[in-house]
Formats: sequence, structure tokens, C-alpha cells
Amino acid sequence: MSNRAASLQAGTPATSVLGRAIAWLEAIPYTLLAIPLRLAVATVFWNSAMAHLANWQSTLYLFGTDYKLPFLPPVLAAYMAISIELSTPVLLVLGLFTRVAALVLLGMTAVIEIFVYPQAWPTHIQWAAMMLVLLCRGPGAWSIDHLLRRRFAAASGS
Repeated sequence: MSNRAASLQAGTPATSVLGRAIAWLEAIPYTLLAIPLRLAVATVFWNSAMAHLANWQSTLYLFGTDYKLPFLPPVLAAYMAISIELSTPVLLVLGLFTRVAALVLLGMTAVIEIFVYPQAWPTHIQWAAMMLVLLCRGPGAWSIDHLLRRRFAAASGS
């Protein structure tokens, strides 16, 4: 229990209830918090991939006009974006190479924010916040990454 929760529990009945509530919330394992983060980020990018694949000609048009990047040809950018949007959500859902997937999507989000839709920063900062948590804290214990880490740690004798 945190010092703040302990000090709140020592006060009046109202602060005691608040202190217990805070202690309960702080005791929620990160693994349970990581699952909705992984699913939320995966859903955003998977849905984008599905929309892009639904009409490939429109997607190529958008990458040539609205999404035009100053450093990539539009067709290459479209293929790269679709590849990322199809692969990273699967990795996030499985909890496999989660930190790598989060880093790639964080980079993609930065490109979208800077070069495509700078006015959409409120949405992009929400995506970035979720991805930063996954990048820094990982996928949690209910993931393939966790299983692989345990297996390799056991195999190396650590």
C-alpha cells in the first residue's frame, strides 16, 4: 500500500473509505491494465488497415494526395502503412514483440501527427500515451513475451 493510501486510511471514516478505495485500485496488477491497452491500440490500427484494404484504389489516391509524405513515394508509403497496420495489431493482441510493435506504432503515429493530420493531436496523444506505457512496461504476464522471457530465463539458469 502506498504512503498516501495509508495516511488516508488513518483519517476520518470518509478518508478511510477513500484510502481503502485507493489501496484497492493500486493493488490491481499491471497485467490486467495492459490487456485493454494492447487491445485498444490494436483495434485502432487494425480498423485502419481494414478501411484501407476495403478500397485499395482510394487508399493509393489518399497516399498520393492527403497523406502525401515528403520522403516516401505514395505507393511505397501505402504498402508500408498497411503492412504495419496488419502486423502490429496481431503482435499486440498476442503480446509478442510488444515493445517493438509499440515502438513502430509510436513512430507511425508521430509521422501521421507531423506530416498528415497535425490537427488530430488530441487523438494521437491518447494513442501515444497507451503505446508509451506498453513500450516502457511491456505487455504484462498474460502474453507470449512473458512466457518466452520465463522460458529463456529458466534455460539460462537465471
